[in-house]
Amino acid sequence: MIAFTLNGRPASVDVDPDKPLLWVLREDLNVVGPKFGCGVAACGACTVHVDGQAVRSCSLPASAVAGKTVVTIEGLPKADGTLHAVQRAWIENQVPQCGYCQPGFIMATAALLAANPRPTDREVDEALSNLCRCGTYGSIRRAIQRAIALLQAAP
Repeated sequence: MIAFTLNGRPASVDVDPDKPLLWVLREDLNVVGPKFGCGVAACGACTVHVDGQAVRSCSLPASAVAGKTVVTIEGLPKADGTLHAVQRAWIENQVPQCGYCQPGFIMATAALLAANPRPTDREVDEALSNLCRCGTYGSIRRAIQRAIALLQAAP
């Protein structure tokens, strides 16, 4: 049995400890925000937070999250339903086209801004290695700048 906190609630699963966290989330816990893109931790569509760090869940064994806190795109909004600043910025800038990679981008960006509230463009480039097949990188960059502004303006 692997027990952890998922989006603020206790979760436990009886699965093979080597089963990738992505498939535990999607198949065993019905959390479908993280997407399967490549299976080798290259594209970032499966990005979630584990103890506040952005990780690629497709290559992380479920056993690695035992006793830890996992947050997916579903758990990013506040308890009252208010969207995270990064989610709001993504909507304001109409970032998604197909939308498939966007939960991973949002999660990677939220982790970056939690660790570094005012990253330079270079720091953003170094921190975000997610891939967007639709090529919305310009919109993503604008949304990141907007999220920084929203977070700076927050009380």
